[in-house]
Amino acid sequence: MKIKYITKGLALLMLTVFFSSCLKDSRYVDFAGSGTIVEFPLGGQINFSADAITETPDPSDNSTIVRQFAVNVASPALPTKETKLTLAVDNSIVATYNKSQSVVSYDVFPTDAFKFTNTSVTIPAGQRVAIVSVTFYKAKLDPSKSYMLPIKIADAGGLNISANKGIHYYHIIGNDFAGTYTYDYRRFQNGTGPGAGKIPSKGEGLAPDISNTQTVAISPITPTSFSMVTNYNGQNVAYTVSFTRTVDGSVIRYSDWQVTFDKDNLAKWSDAGITNKVAPAFTVPPPATSADPKFFELNYVSGGASGRYIDDTYHQ
Repeated sequence: MKIKYITKGLALLMLTVFFSSCLKDSRYVDFAGSGTIVEFPLGGQINFSADAITETPDPSDNSTIVRQFAVNVASPALPTKETKLTLAVDNSIVATYNKSQSVVSYDVFPTDAFKFTNTSVTIPAGQRVAIVSVTFYKAKLDPSKSYMLPIKIADAGGLNISANKGIHYYHIIGNDFAGTYTYDYRRFQNGTGPGAGKIPSKGEGLAPDISNTQTVAISPITPTSFSMVTNYNGQNVAYTVSFTRTVDGSVIRYSDWQVTFDKDNLAKWSDAGITNKVAPAFTVPPPATSADPKFFELNYVSGGASGRYIDDTYHQ
């Protein structure tokens, strides 16, 4: 099952047409005197997060993900001649980026883990935009490592290349716990849950009044932190989980587990009139080593009056 971003490509097309029209609009900065600039409208470090490859496609198709992106000729008037461009993967950008920050250290994408053949692009006269694509094969990657694939505008046929939006920083953050999980949601119509010391996933104590099961993704934030959504009230509030990772011979050890709801997530509840009464906590200890099952059980109390006790379980 290939995941294609046709809708995103169309959105990019609309964006670039809008941007180009703004070049001579008095409500915006007048770029008419700056000449023609070739750019990725949603490229550059300002859009770094949008270039994260976080999808979890079907592994039966080599975990194939297809990303479409636009290249735009921004000019005061429609080009009267065709524009020939050259795009390229430039792995030297990876080292440069790594030196500029210390949060995540990226490796170069293995050559068999992506396919990018749209290196020569021609935009016909009277048009500004071309849509190209790159294919990623996540099954070919080590899920514990972080990778970057920088695609740049290498040549614009003598036109100026945007200094801020001339590169797409496609990247994957490695994390031992990122991936697809079975998610069990349980809501108790009280603020105390199944009873003191009782573990809902084992069927102990009072039964929940609402429960359901679905498939969700645990998404990496950094190599040692990730997020996962809780289903309460349908607000897509997410846990932020962090840990310390150490390597002990052939065993990877995990310690210092922390879980929180950040302010932006809590604002989703407060806007809906919901208060988080008891902060999230692990119901059972999370994995201690790489040999342990990937199993997380968490709980918190939110709602009005006495609140609702929520128990969430994520497992593979």
